[in-house]
Amino acid sequence: VTWQSEFSMGKYKVMKPAKEVDVSAVKYKEEDIKAPHLTGFLFKLFVNMLETPLIGSSIVDSLKKNNGMTEMFRNTVVPEEPMFRPEFPPQKAEHDVVIVGEDESPVDRLEIALKCLPQYDPSRSFHTDPSSSFRYWKIRDYAFAYRSKLTAPSVVAEQIISIIEEFKYDKSPTPYLITFDARKPISILDGIFVTIKDDIDCFPHTTKGGTTWLHEDRSVEKDSVVVSRLRSCGAILIGKANMHEIGMGTTGNNSNYGTTRNPHAPERYTGGSSSGSAAIVASGICSAALGTDGGGSVRIPASLCGITGLKTTYGRTDMTGSLCEGGTVEIIGPLASSVEDALLVYAAILGSSSADRLNLNPTPPCFPKLMSHNGGSAIGSLRLGKYTRWFNDVNSSEISDKCEDILKLLSNNHGCEVVEIVVPELEEMRAAHVVSIGSAALRSLTPYCEAGKNSKLSYDTRTSFAIFRSFSASDYISSQCIRRRLMEYHMDIFKDVDVIVTPTTGMTTPVIPPDALKNGETNFQVTAYLMRFVVAANLLGFPAISVPIKPIDECFVIKRVVYL
Repeated sequence: VTWQSEFSMGKYKVMKPAKEVDVSAVKYKEEDIKAPHLTGFLFKLFVNMLETPLIGSSIVDSLKKNNGMTEMFRNTVVPEEPMFRPEFPPQKAEHDVVIVGEDESPVDRLEIALKCLPQYDPSRSFHTDPSSSFRYWKIRDYAFAYRSKLTAPSVVAEQIISIIEEFKYDKSPTPYLITFDARKPISILDGIFVTIKDDIDCFPHTTKGGTTWLHEDRSVEKDSVVVSRLRSCGAILIGKANMHEIGMGTTGNNSNYGTTRNPHAPERYTGGSSSGSAAIVASGICSAALGTDGGGSVRIPASLCGITGLKTTYGRTDMTGSLCEGGTVEIIGPLASSVEDALLVYAAILGSSSADRLNLNPTPPCFPKLMSHNGGSAIGSLRLGKYTRWFNDVNSSEISDKCEDILKLLSNNHGCEVVEIVVPELEEMRAAHVVSIGSAALRSLTPYCEAGKNSKLSYDTRTSFAIFRSFSASDYISSQCIRRRLMEYHMDIFKDVDVIVTPTTGMTTPVIPPDALKNGETNFQVTAYLMRFVVAANLLGFPAISVPIKPIDECFVIKRVVYL
């Protein structure tokens, strides 16, 4: 369908320009990953072979050929010009939103965000069924309790510290010592406990990125921009959260500090790479945490842990002071127990860097008006785009069935319209994303690897890097040409719909193989299922949110992509 011509001698293919492709004739192609699942000794042997000259390159070439990447990047002509960072055409003004200024202080933005939320009712939280064994306390619950002198941040801090010390991790994060000063609260976040992922600078903590050594070569002299904004609002930062090493994984496995377990099922993964951030929120210890998302790393663990994860628009949050600084697919975003709390944290941390304002010329940020508890004023007129074949391409129909139930509820009870769409070239999108994020990661760490640090990386990171090193400059340019094609397709889709809805992941939470705890694992099939629906938002820079499919009053959607 997308080929302009195909030369039978097997030399190369020429894609049609995206504007000439008849998307109604596009046939969905199920993803079929051809790669081994290895743990333990065999995994260590495999990595050693990957890093052996000649043998390693032969293995990587075979993996790429068997998964269509050689044909895609070496034997295909892409007519579009490259797009190295997401470029958005001018957008129509949105309805039922409040425009905010990036130059406003985080405290002022929080006040605006609060006015967009439903009226706070303490009885909804403090007069609930006492027999309930567990509940998530939201940011406004803590703020009410502090202001009513029902408790104080120092009391909450003591509880948090005692809980964290109970966990038998090899190296637990060190919380701050907290004292309470009775004063006028700075903002709604004053006294709220927040955890920071270990690839975001939070002085005086070191930033290791989940490695055992990065802090020795990269010192932290001050907070990252987003952390400084949280501090200015009075948030209390308790430590650095565990993560999949260097962010190069979707399960959260970390053989250096121990793999963070899913709070709802300790035998299962949390998802990654923001594993610790998701787990500490899902455990009820913190109201919110910060993570980074370059390929679903906020949304995947949020989904698997049953909380909310927001991937912001590319360039909307300043990446200065994070390991992801300078990437073309990564953002910093909040994880929280509710959409309401994710909005409040987002209000505090948003704001583009001066370079991004100049180069990307972003539209002014805005907040949705959530004036009722069911979000009716914000979602009633939304057109929800659904690509059914893609939506249903999951390893258990229970996932798609439950997500379908939510779509019916949104349609029947809230007036949303579900529109059938087609998203072309999903296979090409995944491959272009791998080349884009892999090339950026390799650029950041190559000086360290050349200095002898490669052997100190975990086996699964070394596996990823062996593949990334095989990408050529030509592969990278081709992937950016594909990025522009896909942007054209999606801009056409968004003429007819407001959001694209999918499950967040194509599988439920994977079980941790016992052999994977010591040395990690490689399982590209699991990675493919976990990343099936998340890549478009990263490659094309769209905002996206993962919400747990539980009570609908916990759910609202944000342009352009929403995951259930």
